[in-house]
Amino acid sequence: MPAATLREALAPAQGRTQPAPQLPAARKPHICFVAPYAWPVLARDPNIQVVGGAEVQQSILARLFAEAGYPVSMITFDYGQPSPTEIDGIRVVKAFREGAGIPVLRFLHPRLTTMWRALRQVNADLYYQRSSAMWTGVVAEFCRRHGKHSIYAGASDRDFEIGQEQITHARDRWLYRRGLARVDRIVTQNPFQRESCRRNHRREALVIPSCYVPPPHAARASLAHERVLWVGTIHDYKRPHLLLDLAERLPHRRFVMIGGPSVGRERLKPGYFEEVRARAAALPNVEFTGFLPLAEVEHWFDRARLLVLTSVYEGMPNVFLQAWARGVPTVATVDVGAPVNTVFSDVRQGTARLEALLSDEGLWAQASDDCLAYFERTHSATEVLARYARLFDELAEK
Repeated sequence: MPAATLREALAPAQGRTQPAPQLPAARKPHICFVAPYAWPVLARDPNIQVVGGAEVQQSILARLFAEAGYPVSMITFDYGQPSPTEIDGIRVVKAFREGAGIPVLRFLHPRLTTMWRALRQVNADLYYQRSSAMWTGVVAEFCRRHGKHSIYAGASDRDFEIGQEQITHARDRWLYRRGLARVDRIVTQNPFQRESCRRNHRREALVIPSCYVPPPHAARASLAHERVLWVGTIHDYKRPHLLLDLAERLPHRRFVMIGGPSVGRERLKPGYFEEVRARAAALPNVEFTGFLPLAEVEHWFDRARLLVLTSVYEGMPNVFLQAWARGVPTVATVDVGAPVNTVFSDVRQGTARLEALLSDEGLWAQASDDCLAYFERTHSATEVLARYARLFDELAEK
């Protein structure tokens, strides 16, 4: 089976070898999420410390589509889970363990052969893959050969910038860029990504904002809350040290930092996590929790007054949606195109903007109301599901 699958995947093909089927109007398409790292998030497994933004979004969307009556599947890495298995109406098929196989050779087997076999096993109408990776090319090629539809969704502002994609190997970058040229549709999180895709890849993209569904316990932000929250992977591009710089300058304010060391795709430089943890421990107004499962992080948003984000780049951070859905204002070093996000460029400016929001009750209350209204208008489940439904209808008519 692996040899036959490999021959099929690598054989030359011109265009689409099978026409994409037109779906009967009464039948909703079967959607498959190709999300290798998503199992820990989807399964809510607190013992696997992998909580990536793309994986959170795919898990949210998969549940939304399933609840809306779409048949939904997901292909993930092998984390030891049974396969196939079902979670919240989503059929999950595992491919391979991330580190399995012999270096260099494992690109072909088990990675390519096993993923190709999983794609065939699922046999969906539409395959959805998010975040720059070799899988963009693999999914696009599989769909062209088997008469399926494909969607690529950007997860970062760097996904469409040539040379800045977060992909290590040249071979994988080639597959990713080839996939961008061949997928049926490209979805971006914001207008910047759409323009970047047009400029660098000569492809038009559809902007569909990221989505978030607050848990039942989600609480409205309040002036009684004191904590300034920071949530993210402890990685140098997330710049957690800037949050600690702000905490040093605002010793009368309470800060909470949540995040574990980077694993998987984004390897952390040795000692960085320990360095950040030690510096946080030395500040009396900073509480450092380390990694927390997503469900536990949600409770911290219920007690937050502000959220701070210090990354070099982002797409649309899930932490913004978690904050805005509760009316928690955000102060950040990145401009994601949202009018409710307060942007700062350096520690001095960040200190001033944080203190202004924390000390002026009227200013904070207005920012809180604006955040909540913006979330409902742009990132709610109802709005995002409607936009995807229109995209699926369009693809079904092709």
